[in-house]
Amino acid sequence: MSDLIRVIDLEVFALVGVPDEERHERQRLLVSVEISCDTFPHAAGTDNLAWTIDYADVAGHIKSVAAKRSRKLLETLAEELAVDLLKTFPIKKIALEIKKFILPDAQYVSVKIERTHTES
Repeated sequence: MSDLIRVIDLEVFALVGVPDEERHERQRLLVSVEISCDTFPHAAGTDNLAWTIDYADVAGHIKSVAAKRSRKLLETLAEELAVDLLKTFPIKKIALEIKKFILPDAQYVSVKIERTHTES
């Protein structure tokens, strides 16, 4: 079993939507990630941030990738976020959910993906 770092409902602003007019202004999204890693025992034993995943850096990467460009689909943003985080941090597995507040009769819509690090 792996240890987990969770960032829940990180507020992100992005240009996302299928209709062109929906991408004219940044929309508020909430991004949650659950990161599986094997770094906790050494980090805890040394009490040193360098031996674990810095969740503030993870949050910064999420915000940076989301702000980079316009996208039509939440699925595209989710995939780009997962790929970036897997490349940047020593993550074994990631689960990522993005919530969007677009349907007037729903609390939110969301996409959720899970990806695993593969050695290349």
